[in-house]
Amino acid sequence: MAEVAATPNHSMPGFDPPRHVAIIMDGNGRWAAARGLPRTEGHRRGVEALRRSVRAAGELGVQYLTIFSFSSENWSRPAAEINDLMSLLRRFIRHDLAELHANRVRVRVIGDRIGLDPDILRLLEEAEDLTRENEKLTLVVAFNYGARQEIARAAQRAAEAVRRGEIMPADITAELLGRNLDIPDLPDPDLIIRTSGEQRLSNFLLWQAAYSELVFLPIYWPDFDRAALEHAFAEYRRRERRFGGLAVGAGS
Repeated sequence: MAEVAATPNHSMPGFDPPRHVAIIMDGNGRWAAARGLPRTEGHRRGVEALRRSVRAAGELGVQYLTIFSFSSENWSRPAAEINDLMSLLRRFIRHDLAELHANRVRVRVIGDRIGLDPDILRLLEEAEDLTRENEKLTLVVAFNYGARQEIARAAQRAAEAVRRGEIMPADITAELLGRNLDIPDLPDPDLIIRTSGEQRLSNFLLWQAAYSELVFLPIYWPDFDRAALEHAFAEYRRRERRFGGLAVGAGS
C-alpha cells in the first residue's frame, strides 16, 4: 500500500480541527497477509493503531471520535476470527480503560446490544459508567453496529410512540427519527476516514454521514498514526462545506 506523506502539525494555533471524526478501521487482514503473518497479528496491530489514534485525536483537539470496531455483518466471519476479535476487545477495555479515564475520555457505545455475551455487555457498560463525566474527548465505539439496523430501531421507537398515542404518523419527521437514533445527542461527523483504499461506507453512520466529508487513505489500518490523521485533516481543511447551499460568492 502507498504511504501517506506527513503534513504540518495542525495542533498549531489557528487550525480548527473537525469536531467529530469517524473512522472505518479497514485492512488488518490484508496488512497481515502482505507480511506473511496470521490475521490475528493484523488485528493486534490494529489495536495499537487505535491507541495511537485516540491519543492523537485528543491532542489535536477533536471532541468526538467514532470508531467502527465490529459491524453487525462481521458475525459471518469464521468463528475463530470472531473469538480473536472478542478477546482483543476484552483486553482493550480491561487494559486501556484506566488510561482513557485518566485522560478524561468518555466512552459511549452504539449498536445492538441484544444477544451479546454477558461479559462483553458488562465491559461495555462498565466503560460507559466509569467515564460518564469525562469531557475532553468522547470515544464512540460502534460495536455490533449497522447503520440500516440503527435506522430501523429509530423507526421502531417512533412507531411505538404512535401505538401509545403519543404522536401521530404525520409527526414522524427526519428530526424525530434523528432523536431516536442510538445516541441522539451525538453531532454528525464532520469527517469520515476509511483506510485500506476501499471507497465505501459499508453500512456505517449512513444517516449521520449525509453531509460528512469523506477521506479514503491508501494505507492499511495497522499503519495508521498521527501523521495519517493530520494528512486527513489537511484534506478536510481544503474542502468547502456548503450543506446543500451555495459557496460564498457563487452565482448558481
